[in-house]
Amino acid sequence: MTPNTAPTTDLDRVIGFTIPSRHARGRVARLGPVLDEILSAHAYPEPIERLLAEALTLTALLGATLKDAQGQMTLQAQSPGAIVSLLVCDYKNGELRGYVQFDAERLSQLGKKPTLDALCKKGHLAITFDQAATRERYQGIVPLVASSIGAAAEEYFLQSEQIPTLVRIGTHRGKDGKLVAGGILVQHLPEGEAGRERLHVRLDHPEWQHVEALSATMGADELAEPSIPLENLVWRLFNEEEEVRVLVGTGLSRGCRCDTTYITEVLSKFAPEDRAEMADENGVISVDCAFCSKKFPVQLGDFVAPPL
Repeated sequence: MTPNTAPTTDLDRVIGFTIPSRHARGRVARLGPVLDEILSAHAYPEPIERLLAEALTLTALLGATLKDAQGQMTLQAQSPGAIVSLLVCDYKNGELRGYVQFDAERLSQLGKKPTLDALCKKGHLAITFDQAATRERYQGIVPLVASSIGAAAEEYFLQSEQIPTLVRIGTHRGKDGKLVAGGILVQHLPEGEAGRERLHVRLDHPEWQHVEALSATMGADELAEPSIPLENLVWRLFNEEEEVRVLVGTGLSRGCRCDTTYITEVLSKFAPEDRAEMADENGVISVDCAFCSKKFPVQLGDFVAPPL
């Protein structure tokens, strides 16, 4: 591969790459306007914005590994009783969305850069892949005891998939006050030897240590710098390898899938008496979307009783 020398602003995109001789693959992503669009739906304080930005970047990196265009990848961190009680992000065909539930009063008592453990104490991270074509679901859950969301993802792959993995995520706030987030995910893949656990590839292929060491040199400032094309980041790391294959990139956008039709379908599954309790004095059920903060008013009269 050769570096991209054309001036550019490379945002809201994820690319994949493989290093055949090293039995490694990876993804690089950078979020800009799509991140601003998601964050602007809520007046999040700085630590929560940064946490959600990192989680959305990880979601883009993981979601882009889906081969099924209609498949969905969901990242969910739950920490009952913690400052951040719930964080949810998902990816579907290049579309991202996410939100955070947190205790603003307790958060204000922490410093400007609280650790992940301080925000999500005794929590768990669940990563779920739903394959629409085969209707298969794969899920792994790990404790949130790592130093960052990226480190928690490394633990997920270590425990659930037994694949050596490196994840690095960086954020930067520009002069315009808007966040940019970038990340890289690199994995060492097995050759599928029968009867061997995947982690044994470390013994079979010690070159993973070489790939891991190179990948770890990528700085947060480079990952979140809009002027550096994603292909150039890959070239900076692996230009001395005999072959690096860069895959076609995927554009990223905000994709909240809520609308009145969908909300009505969900409410129709409730009993009529339950819907009546949800409605106000004017017979309107008001539903707020946690992802985009839009309100959807649904009239009780919109529900038609099934024919006898």
